Amino acid sequence: MNPLTLSRLGRRLLAGAAALALSAGAMAQAYPTKPVRVIVAFTAGGTTDILARATAQKLTEKLGQPFVIDNKPGAGGNIGTEMVVRAAPDGYTLIVNSVGPMTVNQTLYKNLPYDPLKDLVPVVQIADVPNVLVVHPSVPAKDLAQFIAYAKANPGKLSYGSTGVGTSSHLSSFMLSQRSGVETVHVPYKGANALTDLLAGRLQFMFATAPTVIQHIRAGKLRALAVSGDQPSRSLPGVPTVAEKGFPGFSASSWFGFFAPKGTPASVIQLINKTVNDALPSLEEQLVREGAEPAGGTPERFGAFAQREHEKWKAIVRDSGATAE
Repeated sequence: MNPLTLSRLGRRLLAGAAALALSAGAMAQAYPTKPVRVIVAFTAGGTTDILARATAQKLTEKLGQPFVIDNKPGAGGNIGTEMVVRAAPDGYTLIVNSVGPMTVNQTLYKNLPYDPLKDLVPVVQIADVPNVLVVHPSVPAKDLAQFIAYAKANPGKLSYGSTGVGTSSHLSSFMLSQRSGVETVHVPYKGANALTDLLAGRLQFMFATAPTVIQHIRAGKLRALAVSGDQPSRSLPGVPTVAEKGFPGFSASSWFGFFAPKGTPASVIQLINKTVNDALPSLEEQLVREGAEPAGGTPERFGAFAQREHEKWKAIVRDSGATAE
């Protein structure tokens, strides 16, 4: 092959590479070109659903295609989560997921057919949400110390509800009972019925996510004694943390964020991450009012945080003896 032919071949290869790069860039810029399905692995109206809808609306406004919420509840969030694990990694199926399905269930369910921290990739954390220790007004306790004293004086007589075995509401109460040495009765529910029974006085207390109980607290139907986060909640001024009231290191908050199937293009991950981060300041007032604390950050930071949460909850689940099977 003479030098002239080599020169022509080189030019053709360069032109082809440039065309491919231009095509890839155009594809990345074009996303999304059709509606994006956002799975929520829980029923409508819960904390995951509320946060998903708020951020999906912002994504719709900013990116010009509908981000459509699709509720797929069941099995503690496993049904919806597995749907996304099995979905095509093209950016058109995402999930807003939470602490339970992502970091608790692989310990709680012995035969989970996937690993959520390996088969899904983190996109962006939306919010941290403290669990709030709330009591029915019939319980004669105005603060955490009085509540523990009352529980110790009535061993086995106080019942607490949860949204299911191994959920953060269950494990938060287990942790408090274990560390304070009180004897209480766990009554697991499926979904919102635990709160219904607490409001009716059939249960005496529970740890619930702030968005689900904040209006009842403000209305005087429930009394907030403490929050389970590392810091006090801006949504509930004046309510202390469990940690600062004699239980250092007590941390059992919920959290929520976007994940995508493994293999989703990095350009899509970065676009969703940037758009949500850019939108969070405009959502801050709404989220704080509803009981959540905006988070944001990089996919890498969210992934590292989720891994730490898995290690923490794995130990708590094993200590509790909880199992879903």
